[in-house]
Amino acid sequence: MQTNFQTPEEIRQHIWKELGRASRDRHHAWRTPVLATAADNGLVNARTVVLREVDATLGKLVVFTDSRSPKVSEIGKQQTALFVFWSSRLSWQLRARVNISIQTSGPEVDAYWQQVSHSAGAKDYLAQTAPGSACPDPAKTAEASPGIPHFAVLSAQVTELDWLELGRGNHRRARILADRWEWLTP
Repeated sequence: MQTNFQTPEEIRQHIWKELGRASRDRHHAWRTPVLATAADNGLVNARTVVLREVDATLGKLVVFTDSRSPKVSEIGKQQTALFVFWSSRLSWQLRARVNISIQTSGPEVDAYWQQVSHSAGAKDYLAQTAPGSACPDPAKTAEASPGIPHFAVLSAQVTELDWLELGRGNHRRARILADRWEWLTP
């Protein structure tokens, strides 16, 4: 589906509109982007995350994770990361370069946990073992331990958008920053 957006501002507005939809619509393709971070060994780790909230005005994306997850340690050492979104409906790929901050306590985290604590996913943050740790009995990973959840909020400040639209014979690509933009060769 080729769009008629001609200016970066039109593209930017539609990108943020779609990101906002994705945070609310479980069926939106952008709901589950790939988040890539720098690993301790110099390689890259990539995993699918769930987009929980979007603030277009502030240029912020929010995801939740287990505070014991390797990505928390990686982000603690290197705050720059990359989200990759793909939508076949839009024929759009979006790469969002971000700076991520980690929050494990405070009023904002408490408010998010209050929402999550009543969902089926709450048990993931109460698991006895950390994500990625050895597990001799897979049935035990579902067991929750009572007490404090291992819940973290990742707030990602978008610094650059790389938008690619695949069209029939005519692809378009743009790099969009806060204060400038440029068309790129697809």
